[in-house]
Formats: sequence, structure tokens, C-alpha cells
Amino acid sequence: MKKNILFSLLTLAMVLAPSAHASNSATVAATVLLENVSVSVSDGTVDYGILALNSSNCTTTLTDTQTVTNEGNVNINILIRGQDSVNWTLSGSADTDKYVHRFCNASVNDCDTPPTDYTALTLNNQTLGSALPPSDTIDLDLNLTTPTASTFFIQQDVDVIITAIAS
Repeated sequence: MKKNILFSLLTLAMVLAPSAHASNSATVAATVLLENVSVSVSDGTVDYGILALNSSNCTTTLTDTQTVTNEGNVNINILIRGQDSVNWTLSGSADTDKYVHRFCNASVNDCDTPPTDYTALTLNNQTLGSALPPSDTIDLDLNLTTPTASTFFIQQDVDVIITAIAS
């Protein structure tokens, strides 16, 4: 009987006693960086001056080439579009109260003889550059042709919109 009690106590002690298990662990180092799509234009301002009807001026003549820079951390596609002014309509050819605004990627083309190598801006996005790496730049030249006739002889804002999207 003592053997049975002793055996029962030993069995109970083994069940209730903390058990020892071998273990090992390792860590996976994980990091993340958010995608940053960002573009800047330097100097960002073009003053074509006072122009006659049906005449043109260009940033190459003005020595005012614009620089588009990828300020983000991923490759980007650069899009460009024009806009109507308050009184003039953006068009592919000059006409009454219709003006032409063109762009040229001076990093790829010779933009010194507009309209050669220039593309007429539209109200829709067009590609200025593709897969531009972070910190890289595109030199941008612009050319404007005034309407052939107009009744609006006041300053017109003919802005150009540059957009970046991840490529």
C-alpha cells in the first residue's frame, strides 16, 4: 500500500511539476517606405511679354527653359497639359481668340527652332517624359502663338499643368 501511495504521489508530482521544453526563436527584420510621388518645376514662371496678334515667343528665345524634377522616391511619368484662358481657347492652330501653346522636351530634342520638335498642348494630359528616376530632371521649353484676331487686349493667364504619376 505504501508503494501505491508513493507511486501515486510521484505520478501526481510529475503531472503538477513544471515541465522543461527546449525552444529557440529568430526575428525577421522588416521595414517599409511609403511611395512618394512628387514633382517640381523650376523656375515655374514664363513671361512671354507683350506680343502682336498672330506672333510667337519661346522660352529658348527668352532663355527661360523650365526644369522639371522628380522630387519623389520612385520613377515617375511626367504629364503635361494646357488650359484655356479667360478669353482665349487653347487650340492646335491660331484663329480668332484661339491661341497655340506648344511644348518640347529639351532633354531629348533640339528645341531651338520652334515649332520643329514641339507638340501642341491640349486640355488633356500628354506625356512629357516616362520612367524618370528620383532626382532626375527634364528640361522643358514652351512656345506660344497668339490669336490671329481678338477683342481682348488684356493679359491672359495661359498656365501649363505638370502632373507626376508613379510609373
